[in-house]
Amino acid sequence: MKNRYGLALSLALCGPAAAQEITLIAPDTGPQITALLEGASLVMAIDPEADPAPQDYVAAARADYRALLTALYSAGYFSGTVSISVNGREASGISPLAAPAQINTVTINIDKGPKFTFGQARVAPLPAGTDLPDGFAAGEEAGADLIRQAAVTGVTAWRDAGHAKAEVADQQIVARHSAQELDASVTLAPGPKLTFGTVTVSGNEDVRGMAILRIAGLPQGAVYSPDEIEKAARRLRETGAFDSINLREADGIGPGDTLPVEIQVVETLPRRFGFGIELSSVEGLKVSSYWLHRNFWGGAERLRVEGEIAGIGGGTGGVDYTIATSLTIPAIYGPDTDLTVSGSLSREDEPDYLLDKAEIEVAATRKLTDALTASVGLGLLTAREETAAGVREYTLLTLPLTATYDKRDDATNAQNGYFIDVEATPFISLDGGANGGRIYADARVYRTFGEGDKFGVAARGQVGSVVGSTIDQTPADFLFYSGGSGTVRGQSYKSLGVDTITAGETTTTGGLSFLGAQLEARYAVTDSIGVVGFYDLGHVGETNVPGDDGDWHAGVGLGVRYNTGIGPIRLDIGTPANGDDAFGSVEVYIGIGQAF
Repeated sequence: MKNRYGLALSLALCGPAAAQEITLIAPDTGPQITALLEGASLVMAIDPEADPAPQDYVAAARADYRALLTALYSAGYFSGTVSISVNGREASGISPLAAPAQINTVTINIDKGPKFTFGQARVAPLPAGTDLPDGFAAGEEAGADLIRQAAVTGVTAWRDAGHAKAEVADQQIVARHSAQELDASVTLAPGPKLTFGTVTVSGNEDVRGMAILRIAGLPQGAVYSPDEIEKAARRLRETGAFDSINLREADGIGPGDTLPVEIQVVETLPRRFGFGIELSSVEGLKVSSYWLHRNFWGGAERLRVEGEIAGIGGGTGGVDYTIATSLTIPAIYGPDTDLTVSGSLSREDEPDYLLDKAEIEVAATRKLTDALTASVGLGLLTAREETAAGVREYTLLTLPLTATYDKRDDATNAQNGYFIDVEATPFISLDGGANGGRIYADARVYRTFGEGDKFGVAARGQVGSVVGSTIDQTPADFLFYSGGSGTVRGQSYKSLGVDTITAGETTTTGGLSFLGAQLEARYAVTDSIGVVGFYDLGHVGETNVPGDDGDWHAGVGLGVRYNTGIGPIRLDIGTPANGDDAFGSVEVYIGIGQAF
């Protein structure tokens, strides 16, 4: 490295054909412009380890005139000069076929010249209300990138207005060196406003073409919209039935100013198998598995069969079992509405109750926006419940309602964004029991800071309530508990509930309300390894008013994350942060994915 005329960059290379010295001399340039020039230079990009020939250096040097001038233009310097010498001779005068036998030096001299401003900055015609990029205006610093951005903005605005074949028809760019001004005039050809025409499908083998058209939902006859193209592709991706999807707009315009579209797909393997595992020092081992068919009837229907065993070797009750199946039919009523039929059999062997349950449900899920999804269902469940109060059997008709707003950048390992989920489940007893409803909300926020986004915070709040029924009338699994990996780490699983007196004996049950909060500070030590500090808080109430009569508990701890292709492997170690056993015991949690 040596300094000449303000800035010079030299690279010493070795090898029989390699240059002994490559020097970039760019006086009066700051680090940003210097980096731009270095990145644009083909000579400086040559890898000496690849054993380049002298012809490679000469060819790259000859191409660098245009490359470096283009870099200067992008930064607003339109009267710069570039001189490149190879072994002391100007590269433009050396034929690559007559390259020297040995390259000793390559010297790049750049005089960037003065910074230009826009004298005229014009893109026309434009749809009403189009805003061109900031800085593309008379008197502002000129730059080729700004001109390109302005042209793209104009074409995009016409396409958004239905003119699918909008393009740049002409451009006139004049540099007035005496005034150090650049006049830029871009003329657009919007073409006619088009409507969606014939839609065809290609590449499909097992998924029916009519099903693909139904799921894509391109509105034939409606005014062309790029958003509709993107929505159609997103709907097809979400089925999971395709490895790739491409919606190709026809090169020409169809009859009656229509735009034919071809949906090109590559189908994925229809069957998939997966599993999960989570370990807690108190809750024990939880193992889950599923089998999935992503094209069950030839219409991209998803059939899923799954099972879970939890509490293996745990100290909180017995072993829990679940087996469930579901069938999802996409685009059942319009392209954004899916129908899911599901059923499950389960046993929950908890310290405070033993519950055997069978449930079936039919639900319609609609994607209202890219982030907002809502569903409504109708369910029937029957259960047998054993508690300290005795044994009871009941059958309920349920009406589950959910709404989810998901703006996370990554569902399995969010760094930024937020997530809100709200559930309401009214239930009606079919055998003379109490009627009521369960309400639950879960909100999460994520944010990263600092250089390289290494430091981050994640916060979660939970609130729930049961209305219309008392504790002894409410199904045991509708009540709220706190403690464990999903609520308060460091506290034992479902260790916080409500004490009630039954037949003169004090027993613990779930509560009618819940408040919870989890806060994590995350730091990425490397791209693969991260550390976490957390503090969790939970409250279970005797009434249906969250935060009313009841008890609080808290947990604190540290964790480690190891990033993998399927999400981070999680290890959390927590301890109680209040109560008589504060900091007196340790809970260990191992799983896949962030805690929230």
